Amino acid sequence: MLHESAVDLIREAFHYQSRFEGSTMVFKIDFPVTEVSSFPYLMKDLALLAKTGFRVVIVPGAKERINAVLQKYDIVSRYAGNVRITTTSAIPFVEMAAFDAATRFMTGLSADRVDAVIGNFVRARGLGVIQGVDMENTGIVDKIYVNSLKRVLTQSIVPILPCIGWSPVGRPYNVPSDEIALAVSTALNAIKLFIVSANAGVRPGAYQVPPHITLGENGRILRLTPQEAERIIELNAPNSRDDPALRELRLAFQAVKAGVDRAHIIDGREEGAILRELFSNLGAGTMIYADEHEAIRELRHSEIPVILRLMEPLVRKGNLIRRSAEQIQEKKADYVVFEVDGSIHACGALHDWGDGQAEIAALATDPAYTDMGLGRRIVKFLIDRAHREGFCRVFVLTTRTHDWFEFLGFKEVSAESLPERKNYDRSRNSKVFALTLSQYGSDDESHKNTAGIDFADLLISRH
Repeated sequence: MLHESAVDLIREAFHYQSRFEGSTMVFKIDFPVTEVSSFPYLMKDLALLAKTGFRVVIVPGAKERINAVLQKYDIVSRYAGNVRITTTSAIPFVEMAAFDAATRFMTGLSADRVDAVIGNFVRARGLGVIQGVDMENTGIVDKIYVNSLKRVLTQSIVPILPCIGWSPVGRPYNVPSDEIALAVSTALNAIKLFIVSANAGVRPGAYQVPPHITLGENGRILRLTPQEAERIIELNAPNSRDDPALRELRLAFQAVKAGVDRAHIIDGREEGAILRELFSNLGAGTMIYADEHEAIRELRHSEIPVILRLMEPLVRKGNLIRRSAEQIQEKKADYVVFEVDGSIHACGALHDWGDGQAEIAALATDPAYTDMGLGRRIVKFLIDRAHREGFCRVFVLTTRTHDWFEFLGFKEVSAESLPERKNYDRSRNSKVFALTLSQYGSDDESHKNTAGIDFADLLISRH
């Protein structure tokens, strides 16, 4: 019999598959990824997506391959800033390298019997002369041939766009693959841009990162708003042009600002990373999102069985009292849930007991999502709600997690301070912690989890 977590993963996969089927996704893949042992598995995953109804577009990076080919033929590249000046003598070799890189993807897809085509889908124009320097055959995107791409995609063929564009008269230009990926993503209204790199991405410690960014395992940044991504780029400005991880972050930021719903940066050396990033809420990389990815909202009637299931492990351990569906329905307006892309992974309630006091109760989080700080966010949301609704104090009853509430600014009080209407079960001997809302402010640092730790995984217990 499948374990619950495996069943949940299957449910997530079907949810995302049905949500994104028929959508266009662009994959910009760095050349070094093609040289790692996991590359054949990456191609199998892309082939699987193409076979199951996703419209896959591939933009291969070729910088390292171009460097190797030019070196082989003793052609020395000159640069204007960080832009390669592609001379007339070099452009044939740049084309050779670009198509060699693209052919690796064609070969990988062919092995899994997925049709693909390397095409001239990019019209380019030259950069011209910049500050007295003739950029020769280095160009920029002038136009994406959208109709041609759509015809290919509707036939379930994967288009591969090398880093070469052509002028209307057929002159080839060397165009950065990042620019092509950005242009084709926006032109096709792609729902996602995947930036598949050969490095671990931006990590705190190696880079300056604002506090309170959501972190996952091994210090991975789970998600960023465009504002947070821009802030990281600003903080690391001196290195942002030359550093690969910062360059990838800038591309993701530009894509989202240009209208792509979400951009994902993943380590292409990690087997299965694309599928985990696409088909699970926790993902495998860093997501920059423009739409509302997560939200705390009121509980709906149809979701009562979902939160009962979420609470059940804590009930079995004695950390939560058992509630029936009827009891929850009776106080449904008190409950909120934390939804991530249509799936509920945390819940809590705010009960009014009179005397200007409210109880934060029924708090439960999915233990697989502790890295996201859901418990802390639910509590802060309920505190804010209580403050807006005019309560003077909120309190909690807990047997196991008083340290967490102290960290959030709560103070231990006696059971006798509880409102008269609140029945206190002395057999549970729960500790009572309270927060006076006149002392609470949303900017108070004591309410922020600066360590990035969600103590909800310590099995928060409520009466």
